[in-house]
Amino acid sequence: MPHDKLEEIQLEGIKKTVISCYENVAFYHDTFDEAGFDPYTVKSLDDIAKAPFTTKQDLRDNYPFGMFAVPRSDVREIHMSSGTTGIATVGGYTEHDLKIWGDCFARGIEYADGGEDDVCHVCYGYGLFTGGLGAHYGGVAAGCMTIPMSAGNTERQIRVLREMGSTILCCTPSYAMYIADTAIAMGIDPKKEFRLRVGIHGAEAFSDNFRRELEKKLGYRVLDVYGLTETMGPGVAIECMEQNGLHLAEDHFYAEIIDPNTGEVLPDGEWGELVITTIDREATPVVRYRTRDITRILPGTCACGRTHRRIDRLHGRTDDMLIIRGVNVFPSQIEDVMKTFTQISSWYQIELTRKNHLDVVTLKVEPNPEFNFDEVRAIEQLQRSIQARLKSALSVGIRVRLVEPKSIPRSEGKAVRVLDLRGDDQ
Repeated sequence: MPHDKLEEIQLEGIKKTVISCYENVAFYHDTFDEAGFDPYTVKSLDDIAKAPFTTKQDLRDNYPFGMFAVPRSDVREIHMSSGTTGIATVGGYTEHDLKIWGDCFARGIEYADGGEDDVCHVCYGYGLFTGGLGAHYGGVAAGCMTIPMSAGNTERQIRVLREMGSTILCCTPSYAMYIADTAIAMGIDPKKEFRLRVGIHGAEAFSDNFRRELEKKLGYRVLDVYGLTETMGPGVAIECMEQNGLHLAEDHFYAEIIDPNTGEVLPDGEWGELVITTIDREATPVVRYRTRDITRILPGTCACGRTHRRIDRLHGRTDDMLIIRGVNVFPSQIEDVMKTFTQISSWYQIELTRKNHLDVVTLKVEPNPEFNFDEVRAIEQLQRSIQARLKSALSVGIRVRLVEPKSIPRSEGKAVRVLDLRGDDQ
């Protein structure tokens, strides 16, 4: 679709959304009035910038049903965030919302030329987390034979992958790596004994180096998928086979990039915080939701020919940013340095402690299997080299400690990349 036609769809959807929010959600009625934003006067896409932002805390403050824009009798399903950092956020879905969700995820399967001849193996967790059912609805909508494995029981996952000839794998990238490593440890060559063509992996950030290692071990193509409970779940944006940015489902979501400090809207190509307005979500629409995810809108049209704009792969999250001796550092920047060393694997953990009232950052990293872990001198030399390169790239000191292979905890869900132990002074 020509993008100007797409923008017409976006404008009509946004007009309906802001009016629905104002008339049916007390929070939006009050905040719109306080900001002097009149939802009945929206005439262009630029007008949405006059609306106030919505934050995760706003959703928490209205837990559980305060953000619903429809009667509860119209809601067919709910999902929730984990609530690990506070009260959970709730997303509601009408029948219309569930259909849109399935269609959006199905686009990613279609980007990979998937369809009725494919077997979609879903091992995101099913339940209140959006990953499992979001991918499941997408597999069904795309016409795939869909296997609702959920997470866990990795050896059984491997048996099903082999025996049922799964061609599409949907899970977190760290769990895909765990499946690959477990299969190899069992004497199975995934490239020969699995039939995987593509993996659609999200729910956590992963580096290009991690992607290449996954593709090498499993013999498939890895596509990044983006989504969050507050806006729908996985499927808000998905990579195509060009692997050059994630196509936004722009007929359902309007995206802005803002300066996270000033709130100013930034032009295409500039890095900032992603802000999303839902266009046709019925149960729990959001207006200018601050995702806290750092990305940019890529200028130009993708080589695949699709006209939906693309966001770059996530640079990090504003709340994942580490402030080390006054320097802002994202875990992704540490990964970028790590991938320049062939001796180390993709498994790492950043440990934050405090000593003498100062923050101490330790990067624990596993070496590759070929590395001789018994050579103390080689270990010390590699640790010093990584530390020096981190210091040069980030202008901050980070301690590096090589640890035994497979000693960093693996997860069947999201990998724990940052471990904050600063509660106790050391």
